[in-house]
Amino acid sequence: MVIGTGTAGATVASACRRQGWEVAIIDSRPFGGTCVLRGCDPKKVLVGAAEAIDWARRMKGKGIFPGNTSIVWPELIRFKRTFTEPVPKAREEGFAQSGIAAFHGPAHFAGPRTIQVGDDRLEAKHIVITTGARPAKLGVGGEEHLITSDEFLELEELPRRIVFIGGGYISFEFAHVAARAGSQVTILHRGAHGLERFDADLVDRLVKWSREIGIAVELETAVKTIVKTPSGLIVKASHRGGDKEYSADLAVHGAGRVPELDDLDLTKGDVERERRGVNVNEYLQSASNPAVYAAGDCAASGNPPLTPVAGYEGQVVAANLLQGNHEKANYGSVPSVVFTIPPLAAVGFDEREVRNQGLRFRVGSGDMSSWYASRRIAETCAGYKILVEEESGRLLGAHILGTHAEEHINLFALAIRKGLTASDLQETIYAYPTHISNTQYMIP
Repeated sequence: MVIGTGTAGATVASACRRQGWEVAIIDSRPFGGTCVLRGCDPKKVLVGAAEAIDWARRMKGKGIFPGNTSIVWPELIRFKRTFTEPVPKAREEGFAQSGIAAFHGPAHFAGPRTIQVGDDRLEAKHIVITTGARPAKLGVGGEEHLITSDEFLELEELPRRIVFIGGGYISFEFAHVAARAGSQVTILHRGAHGLERFDADLVDRLVKWSREIGIAVELETAVKTIVKTPSGLIVKASHRGGDKEYSADLAVHGAGRVPELDDLDLTKGDVERERRGVNVNEYLQSASNPAVYAAGDCAASGNPPLTPVAGYEGQVVAANLLQGNHEKANYGSVPSVVFTIPPLAAVGFDEREVRNQGLRFRVGSGDMSSWYASRRIAETCAGYKILVEEESGRLLGAHILGTHAEEHINLFALAIRKGLTASDLQETIYAYPTHISNTQYMIP
């Protein structure tokens, strides 16, 4: 029995059913999960439109006349829905065709191997929790006036003034889209640096660029309350000891997510949890109830909360269910991308992590805005940082800011996972002219 129909849940259910197991899957929301319905996939549709606008504007005076090129938001949302609206029906039909029993409604434990869904009480040899994550409670006054990223993706019209609270993926990605669509955008982040999972130097470069395109990035700014007024919203915050107010037509929660577990009544299932999610062992099995496994954003596995990781963990759980516990997850080379314009990508360690390990390493870093690949598309925000172990030449980490960074980073992810050295990448002959052909010049 699988709770959740996202990437991890669908992976587990399908793998077990293919081996002849009887499988049930449950979701209280439309079938499909976060990524395809209200996360990465629909977000990237919006990002694609914003990239087209940005590209045209950058090339003004260099052979392109952008004219009145603009985003027509209602049309863009309708286009986005051509990707999301067919998913629930298609996902449910797929489950039915493969013989997976589907149940709709909130689920909660009624015993260590028992789940209650509405009037149905289901028992199973194994229960897999793949419920994902939800926006965290901020604990500030007027929090009810915030909308979530789910709701942002359904906006029929884009307001003129938008404040994003939090300086992570969601805020930066949607801020870059909204700014290209003509909104006045502000990001409020309580820390000294946004996008804390990424290289600090490249984040600083991206923040500088964000400000240049009109996004007000306010760091060390902690939101205290949100007040609704006849003319919109006022977001009140403290900034370096003083008070500031920000007027907005819309305020968006982008300040992090937490495992969506509160409604499962885990105590009745003898399932222990911690802040990061279900407490699991190295096989992604519950530390307190051996009948239960967890995968994806709701598992306290130390995994980065990313869709490919959820799918990978689903594969690990399925293998351990079908063949007994034997497979352990390896997260050593998981690439991550924030889809700003341009995107920022990372894989492996950053400088701080390498120093903490006491490794001897060398760094290759620089500004790529003067390189041919950037100049030909008038890109002025591009940089890189590559970390290599001194003695072995082993790649330790790669960080890239610029057009196609989201594709380029996969080469470094493969190299790290397969143990390729800096010399291996330098000696490779790449197709030219491409962004990836810059690899040989980036390696220290």
